[in-house]
Amino acid sequence: MNPTTRPSRQNGFSILEALIAVLVLSIGLLGVAALQASALRNNQSALERSLAVMQSYSIFDAMRANVAAMRTGNYNMGLTCTPPSGGTLAQNDRRQWLIDVQAALNDSSACGSIACTPAGVCTVSVQWDDSRGGVLTSTGTTSGSTTETVTTVSQL
Repeated sequence: MNPTTRPSRQNGFSILEALIAVLVLSIGLLGVAALQASALRNNQSALERSLAVMQSYSIFDAMRANVAAMRTGNYNMGLTCTPPSGGTLAQNDRRQWLIDVQAALNDSSACGSIACTPAGVCTVSVQWDDSRGGVLTSTGTTSGSTTETVTTVSQL
């Protein structure tokens, strides 16, 4: 019996197939890297929001310890980024609170405001630069507002 030789089918991969596979893998890895970068930005923004809420509760606790001054409006202050001067317990609390807000958010331009009614309803707002949490455009810049504000209302 005489074996007949047939043209054999190609075995293995050609260089073109290998290059296409590497290209597809590279695009996938770039997508994973972009997803990771986005997750890091969003996690940082969420951390800052959590810290702002914790700082709001901090001033609420100080006002609960000094309810008489809170009800007379001694804790009230408009939106300010400069720690007010100290003096009375309420002034010292406001000063230390704004210093703590700026330290916790690692943002010396962070601002805060406190507004309390004689009935004991207090609104505390914390505002800071959240440019790291913004949405990146195709040019690498952030779009939308970079100022984040957290407002907390409590009945003391």
